[in-house]
Amino acid sequence: MTMKPARPAVLTNSFYAFYDLHRPAYHSYALALLAPEEARIAVSHLFDLVAGNWTTVVSGRCPSAWAWRQHTRVVARRSGRTLTAAEDATLFHDKLRLSVDQIATVTGAEPATVTTLLAAARRTRTPTKAGSRSWAFVARPTAAAESAAAGQPEGGDTRQAHPLTRA
Repeated sequence: MTMKPARPAVLTNSFYAFYDLHRPAYHSYALALLAPEEARIAVSHLFDLVAGNWTTVVSGRCPSAWAWRQHTRVVARRSGRTLTAAEDATLFHDKLRLSVDQIATVTGAEPATVTTLLAAARRTRTPTKAGSRSWAFVARPTAAAESAAAGQPEGGDTRQAHPLTRA
């Protein structure tokens, strides 16, 4: 009988703190774009990935930015649409009611970047009613669909880092 190598029995306290801080917002974000079961799977997948790479993640410049990039990629694949950084910030702020500082913490962005994205979104948004804070998603093809349309192989992701994260 061959046994798989055992995963560490206890993850560090820092991982659990990261999980407790980020999971609610990541799950809310996924629920805004996916069916409940799909959202649960996406968040579970993300934290399995984070846990499996925890040493590398925490040794990087910004663990929140790394995890956010992974999460938005998974949600985009599952939903079939990729949101812009301004749309992400607006979803968090207007629909999920997170503050600028909370959005910055979850995404690994600077608060000034989040503020700028929200201002840009407000300038380009067309309200549905007078005084409405409503917004709508602009459906954009996923990177795989864009690559296929351009005749590039599916694995060749040439997108730049998500503007809500620090590269």
